[in-house]
Amino acid sequence: MVVTRFAPSPTGYLHIGGLRTALFSYLWAKKNGGKFLLRIEDTDKARNSQEATQAILKAFEWLGLEADGEITYQSQRDEIYAKYIKQLLDEGKAYKCYMSKEELTELRESQMANKERTMYDGRYRDFDGTPPEGVAPVIRIKSPKTGEILVKDGVKGTISFQAEDILDDFVIARADGSPTYNFVVAIDDYLMGINEVIRGDDHLSNTPKQIVVYEALGFSIPAFYHVPMIHNSKGKKLSKRDGATDVMAYKEMGYTPQALLNFLVRLGWSHGDQEIFSFDEMCELFDPKDINKSASIYNTEKLDWLNSHYIKNTSNTELAELLEAYDIHLTSHDKKEILLDALKERAKTLKELAELINEILTTPTEYDEKAIKKAFKGNAFEVLNAYSVKLQNSEPHLPTDYHSLMEEVVSEMEIGFGKIGMPLRVALLGKMGGPNIDVIMAVVGKDETLRRISQAIEKNS
Repeated sequence: MVVTRFAPSPTGYLHIGGLRTALFSYLWAKKNGGKFLLRIEDTDKARNSQEATQAILKAFEWLGLEADGEITYQSQRDEIYAKYIKQLLDEGKAYKCYMSKEELTELRESQMANKERTMYDGRYRDFDGTPPEGVAPVIRIKSPKTGEILVKDGVKGTISFQAEDILDDFVIARADGSPTYNFVVAIDDYLMGINEVIRGDDHLSNTPKQIVVYEALGFSIPAFYHVPMIHNSKGKKLSKRDGATDVMAYKEMGYTPQALLNFLVRLGWSHGDQEIFSFDEMCELFDPKDINKSASIYNTEKLDWLNSHYIKNTSNTELAELLEAYDIHLTSHDKKEILLDALKERAKTLKELAELINEILTTPTEYDEKAIKKAFKGNAFEVLNAYSVKLQNSEPHLPTDYHSLMEEVVSEMEIGFGKIGMPLRVALLGKMGGPNIDVIMAVVGKDETLRRISQAIEKNS
């Protein structure tokens, strides 16, 4: 059974790159009928944020990426880590290093001066003398000094690391007893049954060290897939301006979960030329072996295109529910269908859709100067008054009803349709642009239409 995991550190919010890793891990587990586990790596007590932890969990809930089983918190596993540190010490596979900070600094400066790679020189590896006083030791693992460490990677192929070039006896427990990252990751992945690890390739340099821990403890080594980074359009690391922001900010900006997940699955993975994937299709088709070896490019236009697709294809009932988050309440509005059918073709985001709806439902208080000059000239007010009379003497309900009344005025006054269309639009919205006028009137209703026409004439005549 495939068991994957996502293991964020709650020192900041969940960003888009981390979410893509989580999605890939989730899809691979689900495709194979396996488990997707969530581990919060909160051992950095100085930098951890409970708020960030909650934001991560909230993002997973919003996106529907539900983890299997209980969430694991590293901060609650100190006894487990201490047990394995003791085991390695007892077996002679780790040792106490009494090197002071001053000595370590002096060693590094000397190595740098000699243009050597800075690394611990192993001086306490086989130490059996009297420990120096006043130095709380760190615990170092005995790494291999020769040979190679092979990382069998499902994306990049087999990668060979020469032990003497990359490894020293790295610290697995600090002087205060707290364990280090590479040590606890290996232990947790093994104990949680993680057998396939999908993560960013910025972790590739950690993998040989984790393999050292696996082998020292006699643990089986999982399959690794190191996913290339997401870059901006210039081929550089994503910044907040490019999209490397809190995942929940995408909700605030008006993106749907389906669009965001569809966008992410295509960042570095493909299935032929297909662009639109339902969630079920992602689960069925995704395979980490098909992940591209090169970095993917973040494209806001692609995200907007996908989001507009999902908005257009979302039922009006569901759209009304989604719009509640943007203070638009249409659930019981009698013209919900007409309104959403007219506007969802025009919006790239839910936020934009909410703004378009708000423009229609809110009586204008100001009028665009250019629109006024263009629309309210000649006999525009006479045309508006004629239409108001028609409207007062009718009981229109559908857009076609309002349109028929406009056609009557056009015919009786022998004018072009623009002569009634432009002034009516500015009276209704305070500006040019927007959906069909008959749709606007049908949505706001007869009384509100009359009120807006009257207000426009009063304020601009």
